[in-house]
Amino acid sequence: MRSPFRRAVVPSAAAVLLLGGCALGGGTPEGDPAESARPTTTAGPPDSAVRLADRYREATGNEDVHGIQRTDGPAGAPLLTVWSHHTVSNGPETFERLKTSVTEYLAREEGVDLSEGYLLDVFKPDGGLKHRFDARP
Repeated sequence: MRSPFRRAVVPSAAAVLLLGGCALGGGTPEGDPAESARPTTTAGPPDSAVRLADRYREATGNEDVHGIQRTDGPAGAPLLTVWSHHTVSNGPETFERLKTSVTEYLAREEGVDLSEGYLLDVFKPDGGLKHRFDARP
């Protein structure tokens, strides 16, 4: 006679596997695996990102940036996340100045290696995505 425990555990384990979202390939989309690693957030920057932005502002004077985070991205390319006080996109020239200012600061002052390119996401104060840029070769 089978125990009641065994009759409950086996179907429960199967249900967890079926409903738990397990997928082949680690659960990443079939497209670019980098996209699943890129943040989408309504939360503000973590404390470490605020401290890095403080150092950046002291060096460059760009007051719009209130958070900068560097994390490991795909294939050795850093993923840079910037939180900005600006709510609207001011055009390609403004983004180019921000991108250049942040990346030059990170390479020069923080020793971030950008030789393999980088990914850059810029978020507005409400957490909405303002810019998404891929500078990988």
